[in-house]
Amino acid sequence: MKIETIAVHGGNIVSDPLKPVIQPITLSTTFEHQEGTMMYTRLQNPNRKSLEAVLASLEGGADAAAFSSGNAAGNAVFQALPAGSHIIAPDDMYHGMKMLLKTVYSGKIEVDFIDLTKPNQLTDAIKPNTRLLWIETPSNPLLKISDIKSLSEIGKKHQLIIACDSTFATPVYQQALSLGADIVMHSSTKYISGHSDILGGILVTKEQDSFWESIKNVQRLAGAVPSPMDCYLLTRSIKTLPYRMRAHTHNAGKIADFLNSRVEVEKVFYPGLSYHEGFETAKKQMSGFGAMLSFLIKGNANDADRLIGKLKYFTDATSLGGVESLIERRSKVQAGDAGIPDQLIRMSVGIENCDDLIEDLTQAFDSIY
Repeated sequence: MKIETIAVHGGNIVSDPLKPVIQPITLSTTFEHQEGTMMYTRLQNPNRKSLEAVLASLEGGADAAAFSSGNAAGNAVFQALPAGSHIIAPDDMYHGMKMLLKTVYSGKIEVDFIDLTKPNQLTDAIKPNTRLLWIETPSNPLLKISDIKSLSEIGKKHQLIIACDSTFATPVYQQALSLGADIVMHSSTKYISGHSDILGGILVTKEQDSFWESIKNVQRLAGAVPSPMDCYLLTRSIKTLPYRMRAHTHNAGKIADFLNSRVEVEKVFYPGLSYHEGFETAKKQMSGFGAMLSFLIKGNANDADRLIGKLKYFTDATSLGGVESLIERRSKVQAGDAGIPDQLIRMSVGIENCDDLIEDLTQAFDSIY
């Protein structure tokens, strides 16, 4: 099956004898004891089983584990590591995950944040107790592109577990497992949901090995699992994911070109622009450049806030991946983070008519400059 067909049919596991076209929602928390069936929803649920099945298929993996948020998914990976492990992570990564590592795991797990766009830095950072390489590509919010294959080859020489956060790329545009990663992670809150109304996270594994079993134990015993309703809604949303991503990406490419043409813009961070440092790597490992971009305006934080305040179709809000366009000055969220300029604006491009979005941006620029 091609990816569009997997998205539509991969999550339709129906046990109802009436054979409905769409899987029913099973809200029961407990099940009658029978041979080979389910027992308790924290452990397994029909809707979660369907969600995990379709996402494993989309990523070409052996199994998947769904969680109640993206951070809960990443947390399960970190919890499955031996105490005292060392992790290597990117210097530019999702702020929530970075703060999880720096605060909750402070004193429990050692972490080094390095520039993974330079693979030689990975070799220099590996220690005797290094167990995990955490890749995030494209990265948040600077849209850095890391070479998954090259980094995985280096990591495998040192017996590292390779995990890749592909949230910005989605399974539609990037197949991290085929490039060498052992585990791929998504915040399913974002494009997989696509409608800004579901919180979730997912891990997909290349192999069902002992480390994966440790992750599944964290899922089952710690219980940070999504509700049956959330699993049902995510499985429903996945049916349109490939087509939504085409609309998102079409708009993002045009807006990146527009921003690149404005004299008020100092720099645009979008891997689909030929001058982007990761352009060639993105072309090699992605089938589309995605719909996230960031840009620096000429001016200061106040100028960025004024620009955002003039927009009609872009909501000033955190998060991303919904059908509606979102925008924010990122340092409001990542205050004090090195490398995040005060006037950096992050944009999640929605699926509105692109002419309307560009007209809105034009009037906003013209009104403040």
